[in-house]
Amino acid sequence: MPTQIPAASRAMAVFEVFARERRDLSNSEMAKLLAVADSSCSDLLHTLHKLGYLIRTTRTRRFYPSGRLLETARQIAENDPLTRLAQEAVTQLADMTNESAFFGVLEPLAVRVAAVAQSRLPLRYILDVGERVALHASALGKAMLGQLPEDEARARLEAAKRPAVTPSTVVDLAQLMTQLAHGRAQGWYEAHDEGTDGVTALAVPACLGERPVAISLAGPSERIEKHRESYLAALREVSDSMLADH
Repeated sequence: MPTQIPAASRAMAVFEVFARERRDLSNSEMAKLLAVADSSCSDLLHTLHKLGYLIRTTRTRRFYPSGRLLETARQIAENDPLTRLAQEAVTQLADMTNESAFFGVLEPLAVRVAAVAQSRLPLRYILDVGERVALHASALGKAMLGQLPEDEARARLEAAKRPAVTPSTVVDLAQLMTQLAHGRAQGWYEAHDEGTDGVTALAVPACLGERPVAISLAGPSERIEKHRESYLAALREVSDSMLADH
């Protein structure tokens, strides 16, 4: 059986501490936060510094992660099969409809936008890769909740904050569960003025292995309503052709 290497676990814990603290740290502060001896922490921080993953401030000699960590993560993400598939899906969808297209992955209490293809029209809806959107107020969120067992979907909605982002945002749990049941029956989900005033989003669910994902189109409500059927057809076509076999 493979064994866990303590040094590797502790190195990852260093970056988790920096992410949580959001500030530069001295060796003694890091040692206290990691619950290790100062000498052991000093060796660990020195190694990460020599490898280029930490920098030291000139005057105080405190530590903070360098840009190398971000660059390494960026290169990994760019070559992630999920990222490539997601970008291909939204690019095809945007080419077919000329609306902004989004690919979302499910996190415990939100949706993370994994890929984006922007509309070329002057009036368009914009989200950036990496943004989190609310489960209760987005078509992407509803499409992924709709794939979960009803009890799990309800539990996630109960645990998540459900602010009334617009006057049309549905925050009542029973109403949201009804929306999920309706979307599940028809095979697609909608958020009409619920996440942003004047914006409608349509989404269809998909699954990569056992991971719920979804693709979505969003734009000015009047334009989405006008082309609803053709947009839904495009969403289904991209989902069936690019995501069904994964």
